[in-house]
Amino acid sequence: MSSFQTVRGMRDFMPEEAKMMRYIEGKARRIAELYGYKEIITPVVESYELLSAKAGEEVRLRMYAFKDLGGRMVALRPEFTPSVARLVATTLRNEPRPFRLFCVGSLYRYDEPQMGRYREFWQSNFELMGSNKPEADAEIIMLTNDFLRSVGLKNYVFKVGHVGVLRGIFAQENVEEKNVNEVMQLMDKKAYAEAVRRVKEIGVSKKCVENVQRLIELKGKDTLEIVGKMRECVGEYDKALEAVENLQEILKLIAEGESKITITVDAGFARGLEYYTGAIFEVNIPELDIALAGGGRYDRLIELFGGEPTPAVGIAHGLDRIMLAMQKQGTKMDAAEAKKVVVIPAKEELKADALKIANKLRGAGITVEVEVMGRKMGKALEDADRRKMDYAIIVGERELKDGAVVLRDMANRVQNSVKIEELVERVKG
Repeated sequence: MSSFQTVRGMRDFMPEEAKMMRYIEGKARRIAELYGYKEIITPVVESYELLSAKAGEEVRLRMYAFKDLGGRMVALRPEFTPSVARLVATTLRNEPRPFRLFCVGSLYRYDEPQMGRYREFWQSNFELMGSNKPEADAEIIMLTNDFLRSVGLKNYVFKVGHVGVLRGIFAQENVEEKNVNEVMQLMDKKAYAEAVRRVKEIGVSKKCVENVQRLIELKGKDTLEIVGKMRECVGEYDKALEAVENLQEILKLIAEGESKITITVDAGFARGLEYYTGAIFEVNIPELDIALAGGGRYDRLIELFGGEPTPAVGIAHGLDRIMLAMQKQGTKMDAAEAKKVVVIPAKEELKADALKIANKLRGAGITVEVEVMGRKMGKALEDADRRKMDYAIIVGERELKDGAVVLRDMANRVQNSVKIEELVERVKG
């Protein structure tokens, strides 16, 4: 027995799971189509410099980074956004705006493996680039809502915040970017007490510390009320106030767009990536303590990569996490199950006839397997049963002379002779 196993943090998808993953991916593609997002395919390996530029300490530490044989520092992509931003800064720079871009694939982070957290994971990624308007942020949230609804998930909640609020306060207090990022990282990990302690150490005004503390405690489903309280909190900080106004506008558009989205506003919400500049969001369900999707606005990333100033907002949906959520909620795939058929030649000499009949059925869009193990009839039928085939088609000499085969309904255990030209109709019927 070989003792080979998957590498830690990697996993195999068995046929049923693979089918479910592709089903979810299909729904993501459908949403991309409905909203006018064009697919691009980017490399799994990118330059380390590109991926680490604004990733944030947490992601930088967890990248699969290595020197290739040409001595270049490269890494496996931990997310899609830098690759998309690279394209927009270079190849696509002269294309008309906005860009609505979609990509889907595997990503890699050296995380501690646990429920719903693997080192190889799958995402569909939607980026809307070129607009700084609140309707762009609203669109990203609305399309995510449509996507999750289309796979049949229930009771999911959008958590929405705005990094511009805290960044605005810190900017007015002249806090260095390095320190701001550190505080945000702590808040992303929900280490709020530590974050507040760090704010005190940085040496800001007493009022600033109090405001940060108040913001951390502000969260709730009554979005207008929470936004109102945020406004009171940041009254004297111009940039932070602008951020609150922007958040309110986004929420207002979503409410008036009649999307019926459950939203919690969380003023102390932060995400680990340093490039966010505006509204940020995550989606959660009660059954899991990991986010199913996450994203936000990043208005400076494309400039950082040498492109024109290009405001942008995007979101990544965790396809494997959505699968886990569907399993937890017992959500079924809505695809109509195709009939499954096995063709069994009654003896050696009839193998070619069996292949010919199988071909004819596949041409009509029917899933067909041919018995290729040389099993005796009884064993072949037993196997068809075990594999939940709907029909067995037995190719026998006597019937073939009349241009017919035996069609056996596996569930009801009845069989009849059927003309070959009527076979498609009978199986589909």
